[in-house]
Amino acid sequence: MSRRRIGFWYRLAAVIAKPPLLVLIKRDWRGMENIPADGGFITAVNHNSHLDPFAYAHFQYNTGRVPRFLAKHGLFKKGFVGAFMRGTGQIPVYRETTNALSAFRAAIEAVDRGECVAFYPEGTLTRDPDLWPMTAKTGVARVALQTKCPVIPVAQWGANHVLPPYAKKPDVLPRKTHHVLAGEPVDLARFYDKEMTPDLLKEATEAIMAAITELLEELRGEQAPQKRYDPREVRLAQRRKAKETSADGNSAASSRTEQGSSEESK
Repeated sequence: MSRRRIGFWYRLAAVIAKPPLLVLIKRDWRGMENIPADGGFITAVNHNSHLDPFAYAHFQYNTGRVPRFLAKHGLFKKGFVGAFMRGTGQIPVYRETTNALSAFRAAIEAVDRGECVAFYPEGTLTRDPDLWPMTAKTGVARVALQTKCPVIPVAQWGANHVLPPYAKKPDVLPRKTHHVLAGEPVDLARFYDKEMTPDLLKEATEAIMAAITELLEELRGEQAPQKRYDPREVRLAQRRKAKETSADGNSAASSRTEQGSSEESK
């Protein structure tokens, strides 16, 4: 999609959003040359702040290839936000419903039309304590393998300094820098024309996440943990611990009851 086809709603959003972003955030943007000039493609981006969709959209808008984000369907319902989401062609995601797969179909159709679809593969803000990319969902791989389009890994860092995850108030002073690094397309050819089993999709997804993580390591000047943070594993561990604690508590209570009964019988 060329710059001249960006459309009214995206241009209106740029008029509204760009001035405060320019004032509040400095920019260190690299890798724009890796954003395809034409044809459909995917960008796969890490997510560590509620502000970073706006900051990242600013980056990609400036390349002339506007992104179509996958977003919660509730944002499309009413008011200016809903009109904007519909007008800019964002893609609603219906989680845990019969319409859940419609987002992937819409993403495939958008790529086939020559558009860019921006994925946050993690599906939500990273839960990693140090804000490294965590385990991801396989939707991005599913669309990539079905369309065989370029997948551009993108790392971003700095919006989280303005608005940390789950913070209620931004920290605007001193002025922070939003770093973006777009890499070369991820090589997924080894996964093409194979049955899209869960294992294959997980492997392809991990190849994408590894590329994002490598770029983020470059931005941060640090090395990511060898094992990716997995929210499911953490929840299971917490549940096991809670059950063990409950069992220990019940055992202790039972022991005290038995001891008390024994003393009463004396």
